[in-house]
Amino acid sequence: MKIKRVYEKPERDDGYRILVDRLWPRGISKASAEIDEWIKEIAPSTELRKWFNHEPEKFSEFKKRYKEELKTHVAELKKIHEISQKKKITLLYSAKDTQYNQAVVLLEVLQKFK
Repeated sequence: MKIKRVYEKPERDDGYRILVDRLWPRGISKASAEIDEWIKEIAPSTELRKWFNHEPEKFSEFKKRYKEELKTHVAELKKIHEISQKKKITLLYSAKDTQYNQAVVLLEVLQKFK
């Protein structure tokens, strides 16, 4: 399982591509994105996303709050985990910051998910 910006060119080794943003990425068509599934419910809440505002100094607190939110999305986590048992998965996100975004946190949670 890996993460990747949705704006990067799809590659064969991406496997099953899952968009994990609540909002559809700007400037990209559904056809060109080559997304297999969009699980927007697993994205951070609108309130948390707006509070974080991709400010790196808030990332530690964002990570803590987002992990709390994910506790209410066990079904979605389980679904992604089950898919990952059969296929290679790439979690797609639209944030410009590749280090401080929700996909980084989600990947960490999924790698520990049982």
